[in-house]
Amino acid sequence: MMYSSRRKPVLYFKDDRRSESSRVHLHGDVHFLSRKCTVWRLFGLCMVFVLGSLLWVQLTCSGDMSQTAGYSHLPHQPCPVERQASSVDDSSWGPHKMALIIPFRERFEELLIFVPYMHAFLNKKKIRHRIFIINQVDHFRFNRASLINVGYMESGNDTDYIAMHDVDLLPQNEDLDYGFPEEGPFHVASPELHPLYHYKTYVGGILLLTKRHYQMCNGMSNRFWGWGREDDEFFRRLKTAELQLFRPKGITTGTKTFKHIHDPGWRKRDQKRIAAQKQEQFKIDPEGGLTNLHYKVESRQELTISGAPCTVISTSLQCDLDETPWCQFS
Repeated sequence: MMYSSRRKPVLYFKDDRRSESSRVHLHGDVHFLSRKCTVWRLFGLCMVFVLGSLLWVQLTCSGDMSQTAGYSHLPHQPCPVERQASSVDDSSWGPHKMALIIPFRERFEELLIFVPYMHAFLNKKKIRHRIFIINQVDHFRFNRASLINVGYMESGNDTDYIAMHDVDLLPQNEDLDYGFPEEGPFHVASPELHPLYHYKTYVGGILLLTKRHYQMCNGMSNRFWGWGREDDEFFRRLKTAELQLFRPKGITTGTKTFKHIHDPGWRKRDQKRIAAQKQEQFKIDPEGGLTNLHYKVESRQELTISGAPCTVISTSLQCDLDETPWCQFS
């Protein structure tokens, strides 16, 4: 016992020198391992972040129509077309193909709801279609009629009829007819069904025409800058062209046939009437239309929104200030 007690200090001091050296090596090894573990940990976190981001993109690009229609969440963001499935264009659905034309400016929240909803709605009804967003990017006041004229001109030869469609109006009844309007213009959003407008000569909201009938009307007047009245003038064009107007029959859902998603409190309409516009708004434009339309396509992009393909045509309209000085505020 005495021996071992005397040896302990000697052994302790000898071991201390060795252990000090060992601790130096051990500390270096631990530090190295710690750095190595930190690198791997950062790498792992990066991988989790990347995988999470990819999952989020997949979820936001693959929206559910039922959720979109219910507005229970924020709208999905548009995704590049190559990442999505191609549009359904089954020739067995029939020989006709519709150009769905949406005159548009800065109403992205409504657009992100509208495009996937209408794509699914028309597919369910087996309506061959292409969706065209005619995006006005100039500095003039909004001109719905001119944008529809642009949509007609840019819709291509693979479509033979058009739907003039407001971006804030969603059909809720699957019995509504979006088929080829062979007999004459078909007003889907008829006055007895529209949630807001009920006068007999109303032809706005959603109107279907064959391209031949639209050409017979020389399109729509380009004189209407700001909101309203262009569809009332177009009603007179239909009469002048001796085209019979048709409307839905047998629809029993009344004013609940459509969902109107525009919020007037948040997004004000440009309803101002300035200069000579007050006198001009009720006149007929016998010469203007497709024949005096002036515009420039700034860009043409193929996109998908929640899996629904669409073509965005950014357009600059031109205005003759001598003819329609109310195209800009002054």
